[in-house]
Amino acid sequence: MALDTLPTLRWGIVGTGMISSWFVSDLSLERQGKKAEHIIQAIGSSSTEKGRGFVEKHLKGKAPTVYGSYQDLYEDANVDILYIGTPHAFHKQNCLDAIRAGKHVLCEKAFALNSREAQQIFDEAKRQGVFVMEAMWTRFFPLVQQLRRVIHHDKVIGDIDRVFCDFAMPMNIKSLPPSSRLRNAALGAGSLLDIGIYSVTWAILALEAEPGQETPTILGTQRLHDGVDVATSVILSYPDGKQGLATCSTFTKTPSSFCRIEGSQGTVTVDGFAASAPAFFTVHAKDQEPQRYDFERPGKGFYWEADAVALDIAAGRMENELMPWSETLRIMRLMDDIRRQGGAKFPQDDEYC
Repeated sequence: MALDTLPTLRWGIVGTGMISSWFVSDLSLERQGKKAEHIIQAIGSSSTEKGRGFVEKHLKGKAPTVYGSYQDLYEDANVDILYIGTPHAFHKQNCLDAIRAGKHVLCEKAFALNSREAQQIFDEAKRQGVFVMEAMWTRFFPLVQQLRRVIHHDKVIGDIDRVFCDFAMPMNIKSLPPSSRLRNAALGAGSLLDIGIYSVTWAILALEAEPGQETPTILGTQRLHDGVDVATSVILSYPDGKQGLATCSTFTKTPSSFCRIEGSQGTVTVDGFAASAPAFFTVHAKDQEPQRYDFERPGKGFYWEADAVALDIAAGRMENELMPWSETLRIMRLMDDIRRQGGAKFPQDDEYC
């Protein structure tokens, strides 16, 4: 595809925290093989001063419009799509406001606090006719796509039996102020929505050849501190006997090999800094030398999901094939179930969870 035929998206950024800084830095990279042009058109922050500081630190040499309120950003006619990088508890309202302003939306994971909120967002997107996707960026890594081909299509380790995945990162939650998004339940705090969603996703991607065609039963347990889950363990069980163990913790750091996939003819291990950012995987097939698959990844890798969004919008689609609305809802329902069993509850759940 020639450069002048690439679709172009003008992005508005909602929120100026760490995840937003990673996103804009990645979209600003010069890279080969890109499938879209991305322009950081505007920044929305809680104050103009904070927004300007974000631009100065992460977007040097660029001059996006800076707004001291999100509503002003929603109303900017020069913005095509909004990337929402605010804490979980704000996602629903941010998405609804953006959608009602006629904007497409890419919203960070976890997409909402519970499946009820997620459904409300998708219902509004359908009414307004705009594109919406959960920003589960890891699903769009070439590594993940190749891994799924290797284990599900090529069946290099035979039939998949079990998967283990862990995402642990020391957060010292007990020492944080009650207002911290990592400790305040009203802000969606807890290990499950923050990092456990990756472990659950890896288990599903490894166990299901076609995600969404079957849904596992869940057995979940959580360790709570002031009502917030600081560690979660989940067993996913399928009718044919396959099982996955997905865990997360705020007390330690997962070793490099964060995922192990076991099959009838061998195993696959996946390595990286964390489950959100895999670097390589290794196939250990029976009676064969281990084969390692490495992948080039400039920056952190947010541009792959952004490219996919641009191609979908250019084609007039409202949702993405790799991360459709149905899959977001399914994962949210699984996490609702995990929290029901484990005891973590958000004030916004009311009687739902």
